[in-house]
Formats: sequence, C-alpha cells, structure tokens
Amino acid sequence: MVWNRAVLLALVPIIFILIVLAGVESAAVRDGKDSEAKRSSKRVFVPASDASNFFKRRSRRSPRSHEEYYAEQRVKVSANERRREYLEEQTNEYENYLEEDRNEQHERNRQKTEQWREFQYDGSYPRYPHHRYYA
Repeated sequence: MVWNRAVLLALVPIIFILIVLAGVESAAVRDGKDSEAKRSSKRVFVPASDASNFFKRRSRRSPRSHEEYYAEQRVKVSANERRREYLEEQTNEYENYLEEDRNEQHERNRQKTEQWREFQYDGSYPRYPHHRYYA
C-alpha cells in the first residue's frame, strides 16, 4: 500500500505538467506569419481525391513525360560533366607531381654522379675508360 501511494505521488506532478503543456500550441515565438504557414500546409496536404488521382495518373509503370525525361537527362549530363572535370583535374595534378618527382630524382642522380666523378678523378688519367687510347 505504501508503494502505491509513492507511485501515485510521483505520477501526479507528471500528469499535471502534461495537462498544462497540452494547451500550449508551440514554444516558438510567432511572427504573425500564420497565413504563410497555412499556405505551405495547403501545398503539402491535399485532399484524398486529389492524392488518389495523382497516384492513378502517375503509376510506377506509366511512361514519364518529356519534361521529366529531359530534366533527368540534364541532371545526368551535368553530373557526368562534373565527374569528368574532377577526374581530369586529378589526372593533371598527378602528372604534375610525377614530373616534379622525376625532375628531382634526375637532379639528385646527376649530383651524385658528378660527386662520384670528382672523387674518382685524380688528374693523372682521363676520367672515362672509353676515352683511353689503345696502342
């Protein structure tokens, strides 16, 4: 019996808050744009007869109108164009990176070769064996 009273006392304030809040329409501040809200709801919610006519008119298997078809094609073409431009940009960036990397490798290789030649050459004989004269 004590538990029933405790549960009842805990539920009474919750029920009171719910009853009071049920009378409140919204917590947002009104701007006086009620007509705009009504117009937007009219665009979203249509009578049942109009909704059924819409679905009868445009069923799953019904052919698309020319406007719908051309609009869909324009969307696809623009998406393909954006994809092509993006891939072309990525390719150009990668080619530029490869060219810079090859140039750097070539320069490092040239410097190493030059240092090796300077280190090996002591001035008493030609640098390259193929420059020697054979008797």
